[in-house]
Amino acid sequence: MKRPLTYRDSGVNIDEGDLFVDLIQQHVRRTLTPRVMRGFEGGYAGLFSLDHDPGLFKRNFRRPILVSGADGVGTKLKIAFLTGVHDTVGIDLVAMSVNDILTVGAEPLFFLDYVATSHLDAAAMSAVVKGIADGCEQAGCAILGGETAELPGFYQEGEYDLAGFAVGVVEKDRIIRGAEIEEGDAVLGLFSSGLHSNGFSLARKVLLETGGMKVSDHIDALGASLGRALLTPTIIYVQPILALLRAYRVKRIVRGLAHITGGGLVENVPRILPRGLAVRIDRKSWEVPPIFRLIQETGNVERAEMYRVFNMGVGMVVIVPRFNARKVLARLERHGVKGAAIGDVVRGAQNVEIV
Repeated sequence: MKRPLTYRDSGVNIDEGDLFVDLIQQHVRRTLTPRVMRGFEGGYAGLFSLDHDPGLFKRNFRRPILVSGADGVGTKLKIAFLTGVHDTVGIDLVAMSVNDILTVGAEPLFFLDYVATSHLDAAAMSAVVKGIADGCEQAGCAILGGETAELPGFYQEGEYDLAGFAVGVVEKDRIIRGAEIEEGDAVLGLFSSGLHSNGFSLARKVLLETGGMKVSDHIDALGASLGRALLTPTIIYVQPILALLRAYRVKRIVRGLAHITGGGLVENVPRILPRGLAVRIDRKSWEVPPIFRLIQETGNVERAEMYRVFNMGVGMVVIVPRFNARKVLARLERHGVKGAAIGDVVRGAQNVEIV
């Protein structure tokens, strides 16, 4: 008589899934904000209240507009697989979505994640969720729900994929549209921590294949192993930018925000410019981090291609009136984010010129 088949025989381990749920509870709990409705843990949906706000603004919303965003981490995950370090890519996952919704002035409220893997490794996946919780704490939002899918035969053994979904809120009359940007405005660049979560297909091609480097190699120019440098988490700009917006609630100082992701400065900044305006950026106005120089030199990558693929050291662009630039940079630095005036708004056809 044949042995009865079980779900585990097909590659799905329910016991490992139960262990994973137990391991991540501590991480999820520390992100819960007063708006999260309790008593529904373990149910099919997370509930979130907009009735009163004990958080950032200490008030009710008058005309709330919900703002949503979704993103992933991309092939940066390949570096996590090679190094066995899984507790930083969750920060990247949160950062990519909350930084996006921040560009319209939205305060992130809650976050949901989707994790898919060939076979569930509870320890590795709980490290991923720890990173997600770390990112949510930085952004001031709650992990409201998520899904973990064990898909044997669908992914390579030992690999996984991540997707994240952020929901935020902004008062209707405080939405940042970019429509108020004017000729002569200052373009401020907030520094990145490195590649963030974009351009890793080219970075891996150049460094690991063309350059023959290993993630365990110590690179003097980076002051760390290649793997550690590449896994440096994306900066979450939420709290500094929200603090800036609160400081200038009466007078609208922030006229435009651009999250510098895939496409670099060249393709992201034009998305917020009104017709008839362009941006001129002085590439000597900030120091490009060494990881980008390493990629450019190792792969003989043309400068134009570098600025079209990578953030080149600028993770967020803030456009403000010229006479406010110095004060805004000083205020942002007090909240932990450094930057520089990197260019100006000029007449032109909605593009970016890097000189």
